[in-house]
Amino acid sequence: MYICVKITQMYLHLDPNFNPFPSQPVVEFSSFYFSGGEPHIKITSDLSSASAVTITHRIQSFNDFGLLLFSIDALRRMDVSTIDVFIPYFPAARQDRVMVPGEPLSVKVVAQLLDSLEVNKVTVYDAHSEVTPAVLKNCEVITNHRFIQQVLTEIGSDTLLISPDGGALKKIYKVSEFLGGVPVIECSKMRNVKNGKLEGFKVYSENLDGKDCLIVDDICDGGGTFLGLADELKHKNAGKLYLAVSHGIFSKGTNLLKEKFEKVFTTDSFSDVEGEGVVQYKMRDLL
Repeated sequence: MYICVKITQMYLHLDPNFNPFPSQPVVEFSSFYFSGGEPHIKITSDLSSASAVTITHRIQSFNDFGLLLFSIDALRRMDVSTIDVFIPYFPAARQDRVMVPGEPLSVKVVAQLLDSLEVNKVTVYDAHSEVTPAVLKNCEVITNHRFIQQVLTEIGSDTLLISPDGGALKKIYKVSEFLGGVPVIECSKMRNVKNGKLEGFKVYSENLDGKDCLIVDDICDGGGTFLGLADELKHKNAGKLYLAVSHGIFSKGTNLLKEKFEKVFTTDSFSDVEGEGVVQYKMRDLL
């Protein structure tokens, strides 16, 4: 006697090294880039029994985003009725305002491209600001609460939470509330409009009494904010310094960060990071 099991939900992992939903049915595919640089995808699985597919991807370039868009269209043409997207790092999320005339509102452009394909839901992890879910239809945001909870379990619950700037304040107080009221220290910085450099770091506490500090933010790119803030925290009598960023881009590496911080914590939302002093949590363990 044969029992036919109908698979209704499958997962298409466009990055072969990123599987945030293990032990789930996988959509097979092949992909390559044309000589002109355009991405191409071909779905090779039989999807006749799949009524829903979730696409996951780590977006590191506009070509990565293009491959995502093309995969949505390919699934549509295979009559998949429900398509969800999980892209933990949303591209152009930092470009969420027009600072001077002549600039684009990039996050809205990316959102409109994705919205045009009318997917069922787009899930992002620790959105940079409230602008992303505001401009993106059917957007679900997963908070960084469990990530920071795991970090504090490793380094100690008596650690102070450090907000690096005004943009991180609202989110860090929600983290504090989730964790039962962990103390928060507010900080600020300025950017010199003439040379673009960060300066004027301030810690709004006279004396940190040697307490360990965890800076919490969503993105680390070059790391200038955290390097400058680390020096100011030490001037205010901070103990050990730690850094937790949801999306570790680390465009300048982590060597300078490791000189200032005992450990740097991140997730695999953007890429895989290795190195002494860097602790990376998997998305599959945080969802």
